[in-house]
Amino acid sequence: MADASSSQPTVPTEDLSERYAALHDVLGDRLTERQSLAEFTTFKIGGPADLFLEVHTADELAEAISEARSLEVPHFLLGVGANILVGDLGFRGLVIRNCADHATVDVDSGCAWAESGAICYPNLIELAVSNGLSGLEHYVGIPSSVGGALWQNLHFLSPDRSRTMFIEEVLVEAELLTAEGGRKTVGVDYFNFGYDYSILHDRPDIVLSATFQLERADESRMREIMAANLEWRTHRHPPLDTEPSAGSIFKKIDGVGAGRLIDWSGLKGKRIGGAEVTQRHANILINAGGATAKDVRTLIGLIQRTVEEKQGYRLHSEIGFVGDFGDLPDLPHPDWHNQDGFVDGVPPGGHPEPHSDAERR
Repeated sequence: MADASSSQPTVPTEDLSERYAALHDVLGDRLTERQSLAEFTTFKIGGPADLFLEVHTADELAEAISEARSLEVPHFLLGVGANILVGDLGFRGLVIRNCADHATVDVDSGCAWAESGAICYPNLIELAVSNGLSGLEHYVGIPSSVGGALWQNLHFLSPDRSRTMFIEEVLVEAELLTAEGGRKTVGVDYFNFGYDYSILHDRPDIVLSATFQLERADESRMREIMAANLEWRTHRHPPLDTEPSAGSIFKKIDGVGAGRLIDWSGLKGKRIGGAEVTQRHANILINAGGATAKDVRTLIGLIQRTVEEKQGYRLHSEIGFVGDFGDLPDLPHPDWHNQDGFVDGVPPGGHPEPHSDAERR
């Protein structure tokens, strides 16, 4: 999602009222009006959704999306609420919270199947590990649903920390509700996975379920890996229950970690309103108490400008901005990391001299 953009479409109020009424006729009392979204995000920030619906099966999810599309009601699919910031004025349209969480494993074949709303940790990972199946334990502690995992190509360091492991390595296939409205099963190649990327960023396909190919392994060894990964994350990531956040805010720039650039710019501990750059990891902003979406967006803009001034790079945010943010201060253009001769945040002429080999550190 671009730095200064939002997923909130603009539709005349009178048109929305008619469409909402038609949606009520179809979905009935399952719909909730003016539901606050803050409690459903890891940032604990966000205004109300005009309409809110929880779905509990893949079929219910497909139905809700199809009806919203048919009636041209703006809609947003919400998983665990990580990696997003919801605007203070909420979302004009329908927010669908995906609670479709059925999951099974077949020990003989090594396959794990789960609906897209299944929580990766602890639910799906514990199911696999307790049945002696390896391949998902690496992603322990990362807040994500199965659908979100495919959206972002969920990743973490290998046990020896020598490489990054991606969810695409164990994905076999997924059932989608396609952008065209049909249901079909696709293989891993369909997703065109990259770092923090899948085709889902560019096509409004909806993951309904996914199948993973796992391998038999010693449960005690898998639990050692899980414990080590949880400890690693504990030292670097603030606890969500006391310091709500959305995870890493900015993308790497040609291998240069955004956290390093922010730290080198002296911004750890910087605070605007209730939004603060955590001391644990400079690429994570926390809700230190009463933070608004405006606080966070303003702090993001300050960080971008400061890093450009002091380090020469232009940071590009990787979290999604959802809904209506109201009036905001002047923020960098959504594509500013590719303007004025910059390429993916790297300035004209390549990496600045002080950081010319930073990507190899």
